[in-house]
Amino acid sequence: MSGVSSVYAAQSMALLILQLISLVGAAIALFHALRQRSDAFPAAGKLTKPGWLGILGVATLTLLIGPQIMMLWIIGVVGVCVYLVDVRPKVDGIQRGPRW
Repeated sequence: MSGVSSVYAAQSMALLILQLISLVGAAIALFHALRQRSDAFPAAGKLTKPGWLGILGVATLTLLIGPQIMMLWIIGVVGVCVYLVDVRPKVDGIQRGPRW
């Protein structure tokens, strides 16, 4: 029986690590979105700042709930990843201006 419990412990630890990483990513994304100018989002061709703040706020709440409701947790992770990979670089590029 100890083999089963050690596998369960390893699985629980991996899930906890993933939850912590996703929460840190959500906090970074939310903090970044809060600090940006409102006009930079539409200029980058993205949803408005309040729209992204709502998405990231709900995503952060679902990540705080944790993987107990796995589908909500996955949706929260996807929302944060879309912001960090797609929206954040474009908003930063708009605010930085053209590079010569």
